[in-house]
Amino acid sequence: MTDTKRDPIIRTVPHPSDMNGNGDIFGGWVLSQMDVAGGDLAARVAHGRVATVAITAMTFIEPIKVGDLVSIYGEVTKVGRTSITIALETVVRRRTEEIDRRVTHGTYVFVAIDENGKPRPVPQPEPERGTA
Repeated sequence: MTDTKRDPIIRTVPHPSDMNGNGDIFGGWVLSQMDVAGGDLAARVAHGRVATVAITAMTFIEPIKVGDLVSIYGEVTKVGRTSITIALETVVRRRTEEIDRRVTHGTYVFVAIDENGKPRPVPQPEPERGTA
């Protein structure tokens, strides 16, 4: 992902109820937050409903702690006929630190769906026209 100034899709703080048996945040909680963020971005691209069809890559770099400020960023990496691929990364700021730490990154694939839950084409952007 680019290092330019960007806004998170989701920013949240995990609670003690989100912990696993080791006292860190449960990986499933992180996956679900990333899925929500990716789904939001994919729905904007698809101009409507989407469904998650795959997580093609996922890396957990370091644990998330209770009280960390969790920010999830996303970038569209591919748009197919019915699918949208989103690169997502999770960054945390610990309560006692002033630096951001990249803690996960993954690639999620969504498919645009119609009102019956069937795949539908993703609207393609209009090609840019040159000026004369």
